[in-house]
Amino acid sequence: MFSSRDDLILATLSNSQKLHSESFEYKSLFLNLITPDETNARFLPCVFIENEHARLFVERRLSKNQLVEIYEADGKVIIGKDCIINCLKYGTSDWRKANQSIESIIELGENISVSEIIQVPTVYPLEDNQYQILTGHRRFFALIYTYGLDHAAQFKVYDSKPLLYKVKQFQENASREDLPQYGKLQAFLSAMLEIEGIDQARLKIGEKKLTVREKAKNLGVSMGAFDNYNVLTRYPEVIQAYEDGLSASFVKVKKIILECEQEYKALHDKKMLGAGDKREIGEQIAARLLGKKPTSAKVKSYNVKKITQVDVLKKLLFVDVSTLDTNIDWGVLDWDDHEQVNKALEGLLEKLS
Repeated sequence: MFSSRDDLILATLSNSQKLHSESFEYKSLFLNLITPDETNARFLPCVFIENEHARLFVERRLSKNQLVEIYEADGKVIIGKDCIINCLKYGTSDWRKANQSIESIIELGENISVSEIIQVPTVYPLEDNQYQILTGHRRFFALIYTYGLDHAAQFKVYDSKPLLYKVKQFQENASREDLPQYGKLQAFLSAMLEIEGIDQARLKIGEKKLTVREKAKNLGVSMGAFDNYNVLTRYPEVIQAYEDGLSASFVKVKKIILECEQEYKALHDKKMLGAGDKREIGEQIAARLLGKKPTSAKVKSYNVKKITQVDVLKKLLFVDVSTLDTNIDWGVLDWDDHEQVNKALEGLLEKLS
């Protein structure tokens, strides 16, 4: 019996099985048997209500507060037939993000009511005849909004939880142009954790890690797209900006990231970047994404304190001070170290005074 995902991957590789060969079939399932995946980037904290309660709310015979009390829905989104209510704290970023999701769910629900879903949601079985959403959260929410909990709909049903279920979620998110960038980046990070699990499993059985091309193939994206995702997820500030509502294209943001990195390397004469360097670059990227002009790097200078004695000034101008007995070893002085040079200048002026 295997106890972890990595063990399952190892077993799959050892038996020369394909990682994406799970069996599935299409089934009609009642919506009240389906559970959303809270770890999915498309997850919306929600509670589903009975059709009768939804009808009473639409007819204004049941209030929002009453529904919140009945379903303990404070801090969640209530979803039922023909009603969807944002119960998150008003004005917060979570409330605003939920509103955006609600708008897209309502629009999708309107489309579903007049035409079939082209790509049905996918699920896998849990215990007690329940199922969990793998892909298609918005479509699932839209089905409940359109038809109510008691309705049955078509689903793609896997025999069991897919071994690389985060990879499968990413494959769908990456191919959907209508999904927010934040969700795609989160899905990529989750999928890459599973890809790293494959690498570790391959090492255990004496094989090499996946090549970049193989990783891109496993994720179902081109080499160019894979590079884009790698660059975009390099800095948490970028992911946070998208979570906060940034709508700039991946291409534009990637260009900003690469420019900030190149400018930093040139300014500090570095070829490799450490953790501290990346923190500074992340701050610069965040400022650029907010539309702030990059602050000019403070140029270090050599400082000479005010000279009040004319004879000291004359010695500086007309005497080779390096030949004087000042206890300063000019030969070992690091002239690129501004702090060291400034201390030497300060000591020189004291000797000349």
